[in-house]
Amino acid sequence: MELRKEVTSFSVRHRAVFSGRSRTNGSIIKHRFSNRAVIRKEGRGLEQGLARARAAIRKAASDQNFSSIFEEGDIQNGFVYRNPRAFYQSYLEMEKRFKVYVYEEGELPVVHDGPCKDIYASEGRFIHEMEFGGNTFRTKDPRLAHVYFMPFSVTWMVKYLYMPTSRNRTPLTDFVSDYVRIISTRHPFWNRTHGADHFMLSCHDWGPHATRGNSLLYNTSIRVLCNANSSEGFNPQKDVSLPEIHLYGGVINPKLLSLPPPTTPRPHLAFFAGGLHGPIRPILLHHWKGRDPDLQVFEYLPKDMDYYTFMLQSKFCLCPSGYEVASPRIVESIYAECVPVILSENYVLPFSDVLRWEAFSIQVEVSEIPRLKDILMSVPEDTYLKLKEGLRAIRRHFVFNQPAKRFDAFHMILHSVWLRRINLGLDV
Repeated sequence: MELRKEVTSFSVRHRAVFSGRSRTNGSIIKHRFSNRAVIRKEGRGLEQGLARARAAIRKAASDQNFSSIFEEGDIQNGFVYRNPRAFYQSYLEMEKRFKVYVYEEGELPVVHDGPCKDIYASEGRFIHEMEFGGNTFRTKDPRLAHVYFMPFSVTWMVKYLYMPTSRNRTPLTDFVSDYVRIISTRHPFWNRTHGADHFMLSCHDWGPHATRGNSLLYNTSIRVLCNANSSEGFNPQKDVSLPEIHLYGGVINPKLLSLPPPTTPRPHLAFFAGGLHGPIRPILLHHWKGRDPDLQVFEYLPKDMDYYTFMLQSKFCLCPSGYEVASPRIVESIYAECVPVILSENYVLPFSDVLRWEAFSIQVEVSEIPRLKDILMSVPEDTYLKLKEGLRAIRRHFVFNQPAKRFDAFHMILHSVWLRRINLGLDV
């Protein structure tokens, strides 16, 4: 979802993102709610402030003086953004105005905590930063909040509430149902908008399912999800695609922190190693496993070979979906400056409201996998170098820092929520 023309926009053509494949235009209808919620005096002030923010972003979007609005170093390589001027102004407005109230209800470990390492690290890192990071966005006064965060962890629900032998996911939906019931009973904020200005966040595959515990949460609230599958209920008009960032032991692999010079040759055309998870990987391995030395495709990498060394020696890194649409290989490829080749269906890519994924990645239809080598070989060298330049420009948006830094993953996730809130029509 991009800011619309009647509100504001990130592109002159005001596109809407309905899938992982880029689109150049489209529109999004402004959200209105049948309950015509009455917002208190504080709420009126918040809405007036958002109106001023929308006006400033709209003005910036049409400003032809590209460089004059940027502080030194804030925005570089503007070609990776749909509208760098609008994004930058929106980001500044977020820093200036945006306030988040974090509900205090719930107990550890399922609430107020989350995994900060390994495959679901995005979930815990955001929750911890929102709870304990000392950022300026959190407010203790719910009357001053633009959005309300429900800080439960679906990953910890699975760990502590789900019994693997039962195959019964009802405890997850029951927990979410109870949580919404509690906050909507104790506080007035959920009921006044039917949860539209509330958000939750999960990187677990079952995050979408857990939100079925409350129909308003599923259909109306902002759901920040790694499993951003538009064919399974993910709605990019209101939901946010969360990048899946796999932090082994809680850190980025050292090999991906100190890269070889950009001019270092990469002898392999493409690389992939991974199990036969989901419907796409078997197709990839059927056509390319051990078939061509230019495409280093493995089911499981031999123990005497190093995964990240292969990434650093490859021009393109193949990123097929597994059981679910998201893949941590995409962010690993960004870190390695190995151009991601996204092999997925119905995946809404992270931060695609503002980022031009075509400026730093390649998307290939699943039906085109038999032609994969021809497609990659046809990429001109100057185009490939421009894609690598794009990767260097957007890398910071996919990194969690401690403490959080401007424009990093925490702030980009929050900015995606800000976009949904700024486009939310609340009657006052």
